[in-house]
Amino acid sequence: MSTGTDAASTSEATSPSAYRMLIGEDWVDAVSGETIEVITPVDRTRVIGTVPRARAQDADRAVAAARAAQPGWAALPFTERQRALLRIADDLEDVVEELAALTALDTGNAIRTQARPEAQLLVRAFRYFAGLAGEVKGVTLPVGADELSLTRRLPVGVVAGILPWNSPLMIAAFKVPAALVTGNAVVLKAAEDAPTTILELAAVCARHLPAGVLGVLTGYGPEVGQALVEHPGVDKVSFTGSTATGAGVAATAGERLAQVSLELGGKSPCIVFPDADTDDVVEQVLLATRFARQGQSCTSGSRLFLHEDIHDSFLEKLVAKVSQLRVGDPREESTDIGCIINQRQWDRVQSFIDEGLATEGVRVAYDGRERLTVGEPGFYHAPMILTQVDNGWRIAREEIFGPVLSVLRWREQDEVVAMANDSHYGLAAFVFARDVGMALGTAQRIESGWVQVNQGGAQQVGQSYGGMKGSGQGRELSLEGMLEGFTQIQQINARW
Repeated sequence: MSTGTDAASTSEATSPSAYRMLIGEDWVDAVSGETIEVITPVDRTRVIGTVPRARAQDADRAVAAARAAQPGWAALPFTERQRALLRIADDLEDVVEELAALTALDTGNAIRTQARPEAQLLVRAFRYFAGLAGEVKGVTLPVGADELSLTRRLPVGVVAGILPWNSPLMIAAFKVPAALVTGNAVVLKAAEDAPTTILELAAVCARHLPAGVLGVLTGYGPEVGQALVEHPGVDKVSFTGSTATGAGVAATAGERLAQVSLELGGKSPCIVFPDADTDDVVEQVLLATRFARQGQSCTSGSRLFLHEDIHDSFLEKLVAKVSQLRVGDPREESTDIGCIINQRQWDRVQSFIDEGLATEGVRVAYDGRERLTVGEPGFYHAPMILTQVDNGWRIAREEIFGPVLSVLRWREQDEVVAMANDSHYGLAAFVFARDVGMALGTAQRIESGWVQVNQGGAQQVGQSYGGMKGSGQGRELSLEGMLEGFTQIQQINARW
């Protein structure tokens, strides 16, 4: 892999890599010459690279390059864009292991449970959207013998994709190939805490795309991310991040009537019916907790609703499974749970734990800190399971973004549905029941954009992914998301 760095950009490099940004056909520094140090969460004392600290002037350059390149890219036959994405997918597949290793170092996500699957999903997403290249179609309406009514689906134009730090390659997979195959140009803003894999992705893409069709900026959100959101040359902002930041993005972009899609936070309910007290469901609930991602997932099933008839027995089995998880160096294959991204997030998780433990009536079902064998200089957090939680407590209402599970007891279906929906979030949900009718009926009553029934895994390429309520707007990773998110309809009526 090569991104125009001054040093080799490998996960085991002994000296920090000096990365540059991709603008047009060039790998460049920031106009100011300033840089940001990238620290690995594995070791807070280790700088793994430096990236440019981009600001508004750099955003201007990137958007100008994208606007210059986009019309020619859109004018190509769809088969040419399809071919480019397939070639990118092939090259990405060749470097999956390198991307996985760098993801583990950059984000702290364990290589076996998260980093490698994330890199593999990136490959699948490019191939999937390449296959949809010919689906950007219009429709005709039979209005008369001497009249024609037709529609065309056109690219939005220049898309700014603002990425989070928790799963940068996966979220890039949700946005980049769909935007490219529909004829848009893309300017990515990589998260300052985890930018390196996005720069490596750009290096692969640049081999197969016209200059300017894809650009990548690095820097802080308030400096360069905000500049992209405000930029009159950006036609669409696709943002993934916190609900609070997303609301600001929507307000700012809305002032100039730019299109916006938002994938924001979640506090997802995980409902277990009394007929689902099985080992398989325990395994699926464990997947739903996203403990293997340190809980740093917006789809984490962090509110576990257990029916009172099985509460104790199910919880006992779940605790036994969680106790077997290994928290350790994310680069090691034996590790199940890696690192929290940085000190700020580690402190936030700890503050929620402290608040939960201090709440009257709470009980600790599992405290993994007693088994933790790793610590500083890494940002490691062990899983925590709290029971007897009230749905009104802050630990049951706010997104912690850490390996903390709140367990709530329920008796009646209407009661648990009401509790599940009593949230300003609506991203994901999980329902477990052997009675499929009961499970599906419950799923249809949950106010979430993505409900899984009897499974707890991650997103699948081709599904429509996105939230309701305070969890966002718009859909990604699907045909529907591609068409709704990255194209616009032109109506043509003709008479002769």
